[in-house]
Amino acid sequence: MKILFDLFFTFAKIGAVTFGGGYAMLPILQREIVENKKWGTEEELADYYAISQCTPGVIAVNVATFIGRKTAGNIGGVAATLGVVFPSVVIITLLAGVIQYYSSLEWVAHAFAGIRVCVCVLIFNAVIKLFAKAIIDKKTLAIYLTVLVSSFVFNVSPVVFVIAAGLAGILLKVYIK
Repeated sequence: MKILFDLFFTFAKIGAVTFGGGYAMLPILQREIVENKKWGTEEELADYYAISQCTPGVIAVNVATFIGRKTAGNIGGVAATLGVVFPSVVIITLLAGVIQYYSSLEWVAHAFAGIRVCVCVLIFNAVIKLFAKAIIDKKTLAIYLTVLVSSFVFNVSPVVFVIAAGLAGILLKVYIK
C-alpha cells in the first residue's frame, strides 16, 4: 500500500509542476523516476516516452501508467495515472471560472510567454540527456539522423517514425552485424 501512495504522490508532484505538456515533463520524470526513486532507467524512460507518443492519450498520463504498472502492477498504473492528473483537474477546475477575466491582463500574457521559453529550455535539456543515452553506436546514430531528416522532409505521423525506427533497430542490430 505504501508504494501506491508513493506512486500517487510522486506523480501528483510531477503533475503539479509540469507546464507545457508531456515534453516538459521529461526532465522532471528523469530526475524523479530515474535518479531519485530508481523506478526505471533512462533507457526505459525513453522507451516509455516513445510508446506513449504512439498510443492514444496524453503523453504524461501514458508514461505515468507505464511506470506505475512496472513498479506495482496494474493498481500501480492506476495510482500513478490518478496522481499525474489530479493536480490538473484541481487547478483547471479552480481556474476555469476566472481564466477569461485574467487572460486579457498584460502581465498574465507576459508570464505565459516566460513560461513557454522556460519549457523550451527544459525540453532541450531533456533531449540532450536522452540523446547521450540513445546514440550508443553508428547504427543508432544512422537511425537518429534518418528520422531527424525525414521528420523535416515528410509530414507524417510520429507513429510512422517510431515504427520505422523500431524496425530499423531490429534490422540493424540483428541482421547487420
